[in-house]
Amino acid sequence: MKTIKGPGIFLAQFFDDQQEPFNNLSNMCKWAAGLGYKGVQIPSNVTGLMDLEKAANSQDYADELKGIVNEAGLEITELSAHIQGQLVAVHPAYDLLFDNFGPAEARGNVQAKSEWATRQMKFAAKASRRLGLNACAAFSGALLWPMLYPWPQRPAGLVDQGFAELGKRWKPILNAFEEEGVDVCFELHPGEDLHDGVTFERFLEEVGGHSRANILYDPSHFLLQCMDYLEFIDIYHERIRMFHVKDAEFNPSGRQGVYGGFQGWVKRAGRFRSLGDGQVDFTGVFSKLTEYGFDGWAVMEWECALKSAEQGAEEGANFISDHIIHTTGKAFDDFADAGSDAEKNKRILGIN
Repeated sequence: MKTIKGPGIFLAQFFDDQQEPFNNLSNMCKWAAGLGYKGVQIPSNVTGLMDLEKAANSQDYADELKGIVNEAGLEITELSAHIQGQLVAVHPAYDLLFDNFGPAEARGNVQAKSEWATRQMKFAAKASRRLGLNACAAFSGALLWPMLYPWPQRPAGLVDQGFAELGKRWKPILNAFEEEGVDVCFELHPGEDLHDGVTFERFLEEVGGHSRANILYDPSHFLLQCMDYLEFIDIYHERIRMFHVKDAEFNPSGRQGVYGGFQGWVKRAGRFRSLGDGQVDFTGVFSKLTEYGFDGWAVMEWECALKSAEQGAEEGANFISDHIIHTTGKAFDDFADAGSDAEKNKRILGIN
């Protein structure tokens, strides 16, 4: 068994270029260290924190980024390329909604956004390697999400073609990550074609079981889908290479359930909460991951419908630290060990 690293914090929800200490990487690292965090996960699309293409092509710049983080007493846990991964595959129904995720020259052009995203993901692979990292977070993007509920009936072969196309787009990216020795860890997330175990397995089939196609485990998304998020670890632990510590709650009523009635987050039956305020069994989660030898980072991703980000961050470091299990090197009953004696064992078993 191995001990999970942490606590780490994902900076995406906290960056604000107009407000100190959230306005640059150095200030954010000092702030996070002051709260007790030991690592930061950097969103690679936020130019106020890093230049992804420059980090991919310049070891000096990558070392400079590491130096800023290390100077605060922290480590870079991973890069996040969620936004870029999202744009690898965009259904036309979402084209305008995702326009702001990509460059201005690609707006209104699904293919241009996908080509830009593919280049960005390959930059993320190179940048991760230069930073000495072994995993990178991403969304899968979605071609099939508008067809989630089968009404009207989905045409025969539609889902197969959708996953085939998704695999076709991701295979060259996964190969690029293989060249750099870095895993792509898909956050299985509603809104993405990869949102649960079944869809992840279908994707794996399309990419030939690619060794670099792995999972960012976030139990909040599984709780809101009414999945058994602990059994998920039993099933997929070999592919879990990243871990977001995020809480959620699901309180269905006679008026609403999983779909939420188009309501805002505060009024939805399922909503994200700050750590400890929701329903995720984190004692069970940390125990399962430790049992299977997960030795990556436990990174808080703060999202809450009620609590402020600052309070969530302040509480999150201790919450994660309190749940990390420092693994033992011996059995609890070793004090009663009687040693090994084959002849004695025979007598105990009644073997002549």
